Amino acid sequence: MEDYVIVIGGGLAGCEAAYQIAKRNIKVKLYEMKPQKYSPAHSNQDLAEIVCSNSFKSNLITNACGLLKEELRRLDSLLIRIADETKVPAGQALAVDRDAFAKRVTKEIMKNPYIEVINEEVTNIKEMIKDHIVIIATGPLTSNGLAKQIQEITGQDKLYFYDAAAPILEKDSINFDIAFYGDRYRKEKKKDETMEEWKKRLEEQNTEEQSYINLPMNKEEYEAFWKALVEAEVVTLREFEKREIFEGCMPIEIMAKRGIDTLRFGPLKPVGFDDPRYGKRPYAVVQLRQDDKQAKLYNMVGFQTNLKFGEQKRVFSMIPGLEQAEFVKYGVMHRNTYINSSQLLNETYQVKNIPNLYFAGQITGVEGYVESISSGLVAGLNAANDFRDGRKNHDVFEDGAFKDEVKKCCFSEYTVIGALAKYVSTPNDKFQPMNANFGILPELEGKRIRDKKERYMKLAERSLENIFVFAKI
Repeated sequence: MEDYVIVIGGGLAGCEAAYQIAKRNIKVKLYEMKPQKYSPAHSNQDLAEIVCSNSFKSNLITNACGLLKEELRRLDSLLIRIADETKVPAGQALAVDRDAFAKRVTKEIMKNPYIEVINEEVTNIKEMIKDHIVIIATGPLTSNGLAKQIQEITGQDKLYFYDAAAPILEKDSINFDIAFYGDRYRKEKKKDETMEEWKKRLEEQNTEEQSYINLPMNKEEYEAFWKALVEAEVVTLREFEKREIFEGCMPIEIMAKRGIDTLRFGPLKPVGFDDPRYGKRPYAVVQLRQDDKQAKLYNMVGFQTNLKFGEQKRVFSMIPGLEQAEFVKYGVMHRNTYINSSQLLNETYQVKNIPNLYFAGQITGVEGYVESISSGLVAGLNAANDFRDGRKNHDVFEDGAFKDEVKKCCFSEYTVIGALAKYVSTPNDKFQPMNANFGILPELEGKRIRDKKERYMKLAERSLENIFVFAKI
């Protein structure tokens, strides 16, 4: 029987994975359900159709997404090469002619002698993984039938069908002249305490081991923030998204419109805190919760939002302590199917206890065009390695480890490619999609560089020095 690797999904990640496999003279069957069936957001027959913005974000290597693109260029990414060839004027960003981009990708894939494109919806994953290595790259709008199969195969109770995420920011960009650490009720001044005793207790508690960072607001600050919030511009949802129900994740701007004090009795309630600067309860408190093990990233508690990204930067920077905040991820509320990769995947995007199965693209929890291409490249490289080494049917121990020695190509965590792969594969009880940002990279060794551009350039230089350094597991 003729042997080949199967890639399901003809989007950015799927096409990149198929190209990387075919480049190594391995046959690929690429399944794409268009034009037989379309998702609610897709409209033409081409592969790698871009349905949202035509921007691939910054080209500067002092920007994490710009650095990621440069890493991919050096690794011969087909889709980044075509993006460069179909670019349109966009200043320092890489934006593409979306129609020309999709047509070029389709042409390159279709003419490749090692790739066969099959236009039909996949409904038999269980059978496929018995005899073939399979990469699922079906994106955030995976069909219901396929999503159900993925649930059954991975043993997950549910997939995350709605992405309702709050903004995430860098801890180092928070103003700690205003912000303070602490859990609710532990920061209130006791009746029998003097101011000196209370401040001493605060100093003892004010450590980075506390799980929350708190941002106090007075009445004037809160009311100015509330007014800006209710008047800010929101993203227009697609018609199919408007039918979705926001159960348990109401956008903060909608909550605010219910009344000026609604937030103060909800996510911004000040009960249980005293402002260390004044020794009295603030009018409102915004809380930030640790989002990564290194305590470099924090998310805004209760701030799931549908505001436009520029509006989030403008409005949320009005919160005292966030005047210079660096947002590594803005809040989003849209239809999005993704697996709990932090439990399921390793750093090669391979399912831990199903060695024939990989995932790639936004279904893994990487967010963004370039990030999806990155995951497709990593999954494609490793699927090709598996195929060439004849390891399509590994035996595994009960803990998911392989019985036979399997050497994998894992990119250095100093690179954005590697850091993204590590992020999605690291256990996280509150896992949510993530895009490229410097906050997920290990810190530089030695004395901290305070100048942001200089620090980012050093991180970029370190990344590019390590782009061809592979870790074997």
